Formats: sequence, structure tokens, C-alpha cells
Amino acid sequence: MDDQHEDKAKEHVEDSLEQVMLLIARQKLVESLVHKQDMPRHELVETLVHKQNLAELTHKLDEMHPADVAYVLEALPLEDRLLVWDLVKAERDGEILLEVSDAVRETLIEAMNNRELVAAAASLDTDEIADLAPDLPKDVVQELMKSLDHAKRLQVESSLSYDEDSVGALMDYDFVTIRCDVTLETGLRYLRMLGDLPPQTDKLFVVERDGRLLGTLPLKRLLVHDPEAHVAAVMSDEPVTFHPSDEASDAAQAFERYDLVTAPVVDAKERLVGRLTVDVVLDYIRAESESDLLQAAGLREEEDLFTTVWKAAKNRWLWLGINLVTALIASRVVGLFEGSIEKLAALAALMPIVAGMGGNSGNQTSTLVVRGFALGLINKDNSKRLLAKELGISVLNGAVWGSIMGVVAYLLYRDAPLGGVTAMALGAVMAAAMMLNLIVAALAGYFAPAVIDRFGRDPAFGSAVLTTFITDSMGFFIFLGLATVFLL
Repeated sequence: MDDQHEDKAKEHVEDSLEQVMLLIARQKLVESLVHKQDMPRHELVETLVHKQNLAELTHKLDEMHPADVAYVLEALPLEDRLLVWDLVKAERDGEILLEVSDAVRETLIEAMNNRELVAAAASLDTDEIADLAPDLPKDVVQELMKSLDHAKRLQVESSLSYDEDSVGALMDYDFVTIRCDVTLETGLRYLRMLGDLPPQTDKLFVVERDGRLLGTLPLKRLLVHDPEAHVAAVMSDEPVTFHPSDEASDAAQAFERYDLVTAPVVDAKERLVGRLTVDVVLDYIRAESESDLLQAAGLREEEDLFTTVWKAAKNRWLWLGINLVTALIASRVVGLFEGSIEKLAALAALMPIVAGMGGNSGNQTSTLVVRGFALGLINKDNSKRLLAKELGISVLNGAVWGSIMGVVAYLLYRDAPLGGVTAMALGAVMAAAMMLNLIVAALAGYFAPAVIDRFGRDPAFGSAVLTTFITDSMGFFIFLGLATVFLL
């Protein structure tokens, strides 16, 4: 059922995008035809047609959820994107800016003046303002802070003071507290008096007068227990809590492990200072996953699909340059054995297979290790066991696939002129080289992300590139070296 709902949601947003693009295309076509017509009061007619087309497009955008509008903006070229952005109602600007990617947000902010930016940000909650503030011009942030009331300004300043990958940067301040010495009936009356609850509220936070957290009261307990019972009797007194300085990645793992919807954030004295919600955690996980994918592909930062050629090229230069250096090194390894390749041309045909198998095997290990570091599953106690397991897998795969390739090499070259070299010997060298390179691949796939993590960087950052470089270079060296020693 969940898959069906996801498919329907995807179809809905894709249909919305198609309709918006159709309306834009129709507007351009109609206005182009009107512009070419020779008629009385031409400018008035052209203006009326333009307004009519925009009205239909505006109506469509007003019906869409902010997240769907953000999806549409992501998929449109810059000119059409700015046209749609101008038609979005001003009161929804802030919500949509939060939904789009950083790269697209930059183009939208550039198209807004200071007054519009302040109005868009001021309509958001405290934690949302803190999310948006780093992308705003400094003078806009200063003007925005002046426009906030004292309490809200302090909360924004508090959120901005934390590292962007910490719980403090993700928490919000919109929560409901209750005392432990009141009855559940009193709590229910209090909730009815509030009239509305903060989004994602599945529990109330039980606090003392000084704000120290005592526990949590899940709403389901509030509803099903005796109304005359006291909160202290039915509350959970060992809730999962976080501190503002905790790593956001650790909190995300805890939310997944304990199936949390909300969780309290407390200071060093266990006083309640905020809460963390599942929607914010999911956004963080998605952003981190996208960042890892980009870094693994050698992109320094998120890239707008329709950015300028110059910006896109600069974003890709770093790892292209690194790849060029590694490719040159690998080519020099092959160059060391030019004489061997001239004597036995079959080596040139077979060596990419050894390197390719090593690269694939190494990236499998690297992906597993990166995931282990990301989830906090790898530590000093189990790292050696993990390495031994990966080496065991490489030996087994090397024996199986090396033997297969040894037989394939023999069958391919048993009738070919090999200058005195037997096809059996060539197959044996092929099998041995593949075995050894898969072992190297396991070592590279483990140590590349481990070393990057040791230096305090994201293990996904460049581990695939480094692993592939090692397995390619060593694959060429091992195969050609063994061939030179034993065949020539």
C-alpha cells in the first residue's frame, strides 16, 4: 500500500509539472502570435492576453503544495523558473525557499529584493528562519533580526550559534509542557484550551517549575488512562533525550532505531530547551544522502540542473583534475611494461579485465565501509574482524573468478601464436593476478574511507576515486609484472 501511495504522489507532482510546462509553452506561443498580428490597440490586446495566460498559471500554482512548487522550480530552466517564482503568492515564498535545493534557492534569492526576503523569512518558524538565514545576504539578516520580537530573536540567535550538523541547529522551540502533579483530565482541559498543537506532536514534555525535564507523556496514554490519574503515574520517566551539541547524524540513527516522532532536547542541567522532530530528521538524512552521492561522483557542491556552463564546469574541476593525475600515474605503470606488451600482445587485451574486476570489488567494500562509518557501526573493537572478513571474501572471489578467467584466457589463446608462451601459462598468470588484485581491492576499499574518516572528513568524500585508482594501478602492475617474470 505504501508503494502505491508513493507512486500516486509521484504521478501527481509529475502531472503538475507537465501542466505548468504546458501552460508556459502555450503562453509563449499565444503571445508570440499576438505580437505578430497587426491590429488596432495592439499593446492593450497583448497586455490582456498576457494577463489571462498568467492568471491561469497563477491559479494552478495556488493549488499546489509548497513542496510541489519547489519540485516544479527545480525542473524548469532559469527563465521559466523566474516567471513561475514571480507568480507565487508572497506569503508562501518562505516555505518554498526551504523546500528547494541550495543551488536553486540561490537563484531565487538573487531575484528578490531585501523587503521581499525579510517578509518571506519573517513568516517562518524560528528553526526555519535559522535554516534559511545562512543563505540570505548579511544586510537582510540584520534587518530580519530587527523585525523579530525579543523571544524569537533570541531563539534564532541560539539556533545559529550551533554547528550546522548538530542537534541544536535542527531543534525547534514549539512544544507543549505539563506538570507531573496534575491529573490527566487537567491536561486534557489544557490541550482543549490551546486549541491547536505544534506539528508532529505525539507526546507532552513533563517538567518541573525550573524547566528540568522529568519525562514524557505520550498522547495515547493521556487518552486511554483514567482521567483522575496523575501525570507522574503514567508518564515515561526514561525518554530518549538529546543535547544541543550532539551530532545530528547520531540523533538521526536514534530516531530510526527507536521509531521516534519527537524527542526532547535538554541542556547540561537537564532543563528542556527544545525538541527534535522526525520531519526535520528526515530532511537532514535526505540532504546528507544527496551530499554523499555528489561527493562520491566528484562534485564539490550541489549543482542546479540549469546553472550556467561556467559554474557547472568549476564545480566539476576538482575531481576531474584528481582523476587526470591518477590516470597519468596508472598510464606510467603500464608504460613500465611496454616491452612486455610488445612481445605478447595478449597482455594488452587481458589487463583491463584484471583492473576492472579489482575496481568493482574495491568499490563494493568501500561502499560497505562508508555505510558502516555513517551509521557508527565500525569501531576499534570490530574493525579488524571486518577487514578479515573482507579479505576472506576477496580470496574466495579471487579463487572462483580467477579460475574462471584463467580457463577463459586459455580457451581464447590456446590456438593463437604467443611467441613460445603456452596458453596454460597465460591462464595461470591471469588467475593469479586476479586473485592478488582482489586482495588489494579489499585492502583499498577498507583503508581508503578509513583514512579519510581519520582526517575528520566524510568517508564518502573521494573514497571511490581513491579505491579505483589503487585497484587500477596495482591491477596493471600485478598482471604485467607476473607476466614479465613468468612468461617472458
